[in-house]
Amino acid sequence: MRIDKFLWHVRIFKTRSLATKHCEKGKVKLNGSICKPSRNLSTGDAIEVHFPPIWKTFEVIDFPKNRVGAKLVSQYLNNTTPEEVLEEYRIYLKQSRENFQFWQGGRPTKKNRRDLDELMDWE
Repeated sequence: MRIDKFLWHVRIFKTRSLATKHCEKGKVKLNGSICKPSRNLSTGDAIEVHFPPIWKTFEVIDFPKNRVGAKLVSQYLNNTTPEEVLEEYRIYLKQSRENFQFWQGGRPTKKNRRDLDELMDWE
């Protein structure tokens, strides 16, 4: 089975075209080397997928005939990413969410500007 199809079948990527683009950009490794989307897999292969800032690693167990539900993914794929790396990723996601919530975006309103002037003691 092609690696881009497999990554889509086991729900690593939402669409097959996303899986193909990641392979073409060098963000997917098969047994330690960057691969093309058409590369064939065999059972026992190690796949590394780059989710910034980490590389998640998976082991191929079996091949599904169609795209599988989230509960059935464990029959076809084993996540072998070390726990320390996953914890680092969780911290990164938490910080990203906090930064996004802090930033409201856009220009300040008149009230925000007045509050800022008062806080900074500008006149």
